[in-house]
Amino acid sequence: MRTGNPALSDEVFHDAAREYSHGQSMTLQGTVLKTGVLLCILVAAVGFTWTQTHPELPSMSESRAQGESLPVSSNTYNYMLVGLLGGFVVSLITIFNPRVSPYTAPLYAALEGVALGGVSTIFEYRYPGIAVEAVGLTFGTLGALLAAYSSRLIKATENFKLGIVAATGGICLVYLANLILGFFGISIPYIHQSGAIGIGFSAFVVVIAALNLVLDFDFIEQGVQQGAPKYMEWYGGFGLLVTLVWLYLEILRLLAKLRDRR
Repeated sequence: MRTGNPALSDEVFHDAAREYSHGQSMTLQGTVLKTGVLLCILVAAVGFTWTQTHPELPSMSESRAQGESLPVSSNTYNYMLVGLLGGFVVSLITIFNPRVSPYTAPLYAALEGVALGGVSTIFEYRYPGIAVEAVGLTFGTLGALLAAYSSRLIKATENFKLGIVAATGGICLVYLANLILGFFGISIPYIHQSGAIGIGFSAFVVVIAALNLVLDFDFIEQGVQQGAPKYMEWYGGFGLLVTLVWLYLEILRLLAKLRDRR
């Protein structure tokens, strides 16, 4: 079994199942419930950050009608950085020790919610209405792929998994190279621009991020079949949340490029 999501690796469920010899096992219904709880925490954290960093909507409308530009408040970046760094650290703890996922997964959801609230505010200042569009597309994609997977219209075959993992790894290498080059004031040309190449690249990344959801569904199903321990329900929800956060951010980037293109 393979997945492009680092939170859901083949050995995780095998190791958990070997170590767990008694008590309740992981269920699909339980995983769905835990995922719903994590999503609620994330949405609540996004709402909190949004209210703390976003000006009143009437004042924004008036300012835009008068042709004024509103600067992004400084605390927006503070919320974003705290959420991103904290979420990254908590995600590493969860990946290396799935047993603590009942505690770290909700914390991760809260921190990522704070980060996404800041990121969404920054995009919203420049592209009004883009956050709502991105949220709708993200959950629409989740629902469509879940329905397709449940009805077996999409099957996570070995070749399918291998292709998605390879594409995800390639994307990670591109982003890593761009990060390293950024320290020297260099960036990979075209992919961050709103031209045809930049839009095509973002569209490709969105597709790969979305297809990683199929691999996540498959791994959760495998965990249930292998009789993984109950705490793995939280871990499965955490893995799905990692992919959903990535998908949302990539959809934001794609929508921003499309608006710049107009």
